[in-house]
Amino acid sequence: MPKKGRRVKKCEEEEEEEEDVPVKQMKMVNGSAAPLCFDSPLDFFQSLISPVGLDEFFQQYWEQKPLVLHRSDAALASYYRSLFQLSDVKQLCARGLQYATDLNVCRCIDGKKKVLNKAGKVKFSQLKKDFEEKKATIQLHQPQRFKDELWRIQERLECFFGSLVGSNVYITPRGSQGLPPHYDDVEVLILQLEGQKHWRLYQPTVPLAREYSLEPEDRIGPPTHDFILQAGDLLYFPRGTIHQADTPSDVDRSTHLTLSTYQNMSWGDFMLDVIPGCVFDCMRRERGMRSGLPRNLLTSPSVGPDVNKQLCAFLRRLADDLERENHELRSTAMKRDFISNRLPPYLLDQADVDPVGKPPSLEDTVCIRFKEHLLLTVEPSQENTDEATELVVFVLHSLKNKRETHMMGASDDDDDDDDEEEEVISQGLRFPLTHLSALKQLLHSEHVPAAQLQLTQDEDKLGLMLGLWSEGLLRVCQTS
Repeated sequence: MPKKGRRVKKCEEEEEEEEDVPVKQMKMVNGSAAPLCFDSPLDFFQSLISPVGLDEFFQQYWEQKPLVLHRSDAALASYYRSLFQLSDVKQLCARGLQYATDLNVCRCIDGKKKVLNKAGKVKFSQLKKDFEEKKATIQLHQPQRFKDELWRIQERLECFFGSLVGSNVYITPRGSQGLPPHYDDVEVLILQLEGQKHWRLYQPTVPLAREYSLEPEDRIGPPTHDFILQAGDLLYFPRGTIHQADTPSDVDRSTHLTLSTYQNMSWGDFMLDVIPGCVFDCMRRERGMRSGLPRNLLTSPSVGPDVNKQLCAFLRRLADDLERENHELRSTAMKRDFISNRLPPYLLDQADVDPVGKPPSLEDTVCIRFKEHLLLTVEPSQENTDEATELVVFVLHSLKNKRETHMMGASDDDDDDDDEEEEVISQGLRFPLTHLSALKQLLHSEHVPAAQLQLTQDEDKLGLMLGLWSEGLLRVCQTS
């Protein structure tokens, strides 16, 4: 997902019989637009798509068709404009932006993308020249690394979706287009920050696409939607929606923010993650699953029908076991990818991660800190021993993630110390499987009396609490 992924683009679609995209107005509070609400992830997303409700959005639009919210509200437009402007690029260039890594310069010419990047560091004087004279689009990667309010927005969205959220800013001069028609492998939200952008959307050739692809205009037919976004407007479209956008010739420039999520978050991806654990469990129970393969199966040029038949029998048995015994599915790789790459809590300082208050005792009532940034996995022990493989619980969190590298992928410049530190963080806190119920109890409750933790031994209760407290994940909220 990081820089290798979570691209962000632009798109939209609506009822085909409607020629114009319907205008939606923001809810009004005392005569002005209601501000975005950051109280909770759900409240934030509801305020972002207002006046459309959550149920309406997910039942009628999500993964189905685009949604356009046209808004004529000066206060909201002003807030959007504050999120990013061309002047911000000038300031960031002074901090050492690099071509390709941090920023692309491109233009769509004759239906093809032409990249105009230079080598090395970005000089704003050259960037401005390309912008004005070559009509090039400036594409800034992951601006949440630099702008606090974007960090705040994307942190809320990652909590709401339970998925990584990346972003790009596109600044396109008048009478120009940055990218040719294409579709993306992510769900996209577009916030028009300043100026206007002319959008054309087309019927998907690959619904809910799993990859990015260009689409020649002679293959995509006429647009299903043709409209202009203005400052303060919002657009959503599903992955796979073909789209292209340009800045009108009578507009100085267009700046928009693209927010992307749900890359590799399909049922198929989930099955790839959980099925190995199901097979692992079934092998421990079923003798037939442990029986040997036919001789020379791996060296045979093809697999015969008997092998297919046997494999189908195992899969049916596995499905029956899952349905009948209601086994808990263990997602490991997807959880670890999300928690290790997501943003840390908004404005989190290192001191906030230190243990808070006194160490917990059995007489205290305790509660979990940073619940939205913590999750559990159950997986085989990662220790190499001669003993039988055992399942253990890992508590993973994103408190020590680096905002500066969010969605940027692994850096070739990372030193060994950083690699070792990240390896320790990625492992998480390890507890015996017997601690799983108590951990769920803590996560699902506002506060828990220590003596009532679902563990048999008092020493296990103390060990669990002290382990979480030492990591800054638990505090004493009441002392008897």
